[in-house]
Amino acid sequence: MNMCQAVARRIVLLCQERNIAINRLARLSAVPPSTLKNIVNGVSRNPGTVTIKKLCDGLDITILAFFDHELFATLEQEIV
Repeated sequence: MNMCQAVARRIVLLCQERNIAINRLARLSAVPPSTLKNIVNGVSRNPGTVTIKKLCDGLDITILAFFDHELFATLEQEIV
């Protein structure tokens, strides 16, 4: 799993935990639904930190809470 996949999976998990749809999260976070769907569906190869911060605000969590998950603990360093 790479970083983009981990971010996408974390978003899906958080939505499931809160019982909200992706479109609802888009509205809560002021992120265009197409942007969010591109992240979740793996189309976006580099979800930006500003977008992730907006999603965190919409979910009422910190960025630290977003990344404090086992999905990110085992990622290998990506050199591009």
